[in-house]
Amino acid sequence: MKRKIFVLSLGCDKNRVDTENMLYYLSSGDYVVTPDESDADVIIINTCAFIESARAESIEAILQAAKQKTDGKCSKLIVTGCLSEKYRDELVKELPEVDAFIGVREYEKIVSLIEGGEIKQKTDGRILTTPAHFAYLRVADGCDNHCTFCTIPSIRGKFTSVPTEVLVAQAQKLANDGVKEIILVAQDTTSYGKDIYGKPSLVPLIRKLSMLDVEKIRLMYCYPELVTDDLIDEIASNPKVAKYIDIPLQHVSDTILKKMNRKSRKSEICALITKLRAKCPQIAIRTTFMVGFPSETDEEFEELCDFVKEYKLEHVGIFAYSKEEDTPSAKIKGHLPARVKAKRVRILGKLNEQNVIAYNKEQIGKTVEVRYEDIDYERGLFVGRTEQNAPEIDTLVYFSGDFADVGKTYAVKITGYDGYDLIGEMIR
Repeated sequence: MKRKIFVLSLGCDKNRVDTENMLYYLSSGDYVVTPDESDADVIIINTCAFIESARAESIEAILQAAKQKTDGKCSKLIVTGCLSEKYRDELVKELPEVDAFIGVREYEKIVSLIEGGEIKQKTDGRILTTPAHFAYLRVADGCDNHCTFCTIPSIRGKFTSVPTEVLVAQAQKLANDGVKEIILVAQDTTSYGKDIYGKPSLVPLIRKLSMLDVEKIRLMYCYPELVTDDLIDEIASNPKVAKYIDIPLQHVSDTILKKMNRKSRKSEICALITKLRAKCPQIAIRTTFMVGFPSETDEEFEELCDFVKEYKLEHVGIFAYSKEEDTPSAKIKGHLPARVKAKRVRILGKLNEQNVIAYNKEQIGKTVEVRYEDIDYERGLFVGRTEQNAPEIDTLVYFSGDFADVGKTYAVKITGYDGYDLIGEMIR
């Protein structure tokens, strides 16, 4: 009888790719994946350690899984990923319930750890955990930017690109399997190729991927200083590139940006957004902002608020600064109380909410192409997203219709909105 394995993947979509690789390695053994933790013989937790809240979530998941070793069928608990990479020695002492810890460059050991001894297994591959019509393609790992608040370089190491021919082969396999949308991810996607080709080479990669039988290529984690004119032109002119870009700005105050060790400044950020919208009017821009960075004054926070009100970016993620040990920002004077950081998150979130609602009002009466992905049975509506929405993190479109195939696109007339999400009706 096949042993049942439960796998929980925490953190970002880059971590998800690691989980999918691990699942492929596991497919060489006599296992079956189960969605029920209590029914699993082996439990694997792929962890995140980016900030304190992510670490807390990972620890909670590990402790919950450990209960299954006494209350359930579980005979082996394995913890993988960023938490294991950075805190392995401490975890071994504090969590004796865990049978093994695997770092971010050791996933190929997973079968050997479960079985014991050296086990011949499959070469690199993936078993997708996303819906069949989209997948993430990780173009690089690690980071060389060394933002003062970030632990990624200490966990993932130096920026390392995947050779173009390997990525094209991976994308071809995804296309052959029916994937229609490929989402390019990395810690710093726009630096792709600098380490192996001598200069950033994202545009040549996009052009080669565009020759494959895929419908859309989406760009995530693009650092602003490397969003070049060539890249903007490629987004605007290439019909296979989604009119969408994710640019993690973090802040707009020059003082704070300098303390963060960010390379862009406010004037450059403003010019970039203006240029993107001028060359590609239909583009949706996603970003993340960090509030409550050490020494952030009321005036500097207000400067960020004014920017959000003026530029009205389509998708904004907001989070409070988290003091991480062994990062330069931890030593900066002027750390703010948690209540101040929380208040600033709420204020900025409210401003962004107003922008989203104003944008949604403008969409009423328009007809948009929506890729159908799910169904809300309670509301009796299909659920999908437009080209201007990334999966899992952006707003949705709920729409009525007689029939829809998952992964296909449909023309939907927008008739209203419900908070962040649009409401519409299929017209073909």
